[in-house]
Amino acid sequence: MQQIIRLFPLQLRDQIEKSGVLHSSLEEIRVRVNQYLTFLTSEGEFFLHDEKLVSVPDASCVRMRREDLDQMCTFMSNYSLYAFEEEIKQGFLTVEGGHRIGICGQVSAEGGQIRRIHPISYLNIRIAGERKGCAKRVFPELHCGTEFLDTLILSAPGIGKTTLLRDLVRLLSNGDKTFAGKKIGLVDERSEIAGSIRGIPQNDVGTRTDVLDGCPKEAGMMLLVRSMSPEVLAVDEIGGQADMEALRHAVRCGCRILATIHSRDVEELWKKPGWDLFRKENLFQRYVVLTCAAGVREYRVFDAEGRLICTAPDNPHPDSS
Repeated sequence: MQQIIRLFPLQLRDQIEKSGVLHSSLEEIRVRVNQYLTFLTSEGEFFLHDEKLVSVPDASCVRMRREDLDQMCTFMSNYSLYAFEEEIKQGFLTVEGGHRIGICGQVSAEGGQIRRIHPISYLNIRIAGERKGCAKRVFPELHCGTEFLDTLILSAPGIGKTTLLRDLVRLLSNGDKTFAGKKIGLVDERSEIAGSIRGIPQNDVGTRTDVLDGCPKEAGMMLLVRSMSPEVLAVDEIGGQADMEALRHAVRCGCRILATIHSRDVEELWKKPGWDLFRKENLFQRYVVLTCAAGVREYRVFDAEGRLICTAPDNPHPDSS
């Protein structure tokens, strides 16, 4: 967590470290100008009071000043915001350790396009959620014999579908005694899966994985199919018609698909525009639905017709195997 500590102003680093929040189940840190510094964990929302965490803020809790935000922007860009302007215009920046920082503030636009975000007044530091082994319980259910089946992961935002996708990519890439390792082509548009810094993954995505970092999904999928001959094409948060056509093209070229999408369940997915055709074509043979209640995640696996195959609780003690 030292990468996280180094993002903060010098006068706050000691307080944050002594609070113990960086050693808990931390998921996000919200930084808003003139508002309380907020830590979101799997146990709830907390605020910094001296060197302690409290669940209800008071006047003594740490508020982030304009100069604090400015310092953080300097640190997270290695003292050169200009060098990262293209990434910042997309609304996020990935830093060492694979942590992703969402960015919001005053926008300068031209011709309907964002030219600059300055000053930056809001940050959402999303802690890289690498949980090796979290996909082990569902991994065998995504195969027919030893053949991996086209799989779509569904959940509401913030439940953990990107974390599950990352671990499935690692398992598919490395293989094991039952399932041979496969060549994976990973389109990491927001640098959130591999967490690449200057093209080098900070997260473990397996030994046979080729990462296309920072590339739009549609163009990335087409490029990987042409240039890297992947056996499995992996992509996060597919959306519009262009993404869907790229997936169809990949399948016609012999690739298997591993993807995620925002949807609470299979029924909601099939009501989305265009997905009725995907269902008729059986583009996906497996759907994995993630839910979370009282802090406990659960995976439900469905077949192409929406029939429940199995239910598996989240692995409470993921490991590196």
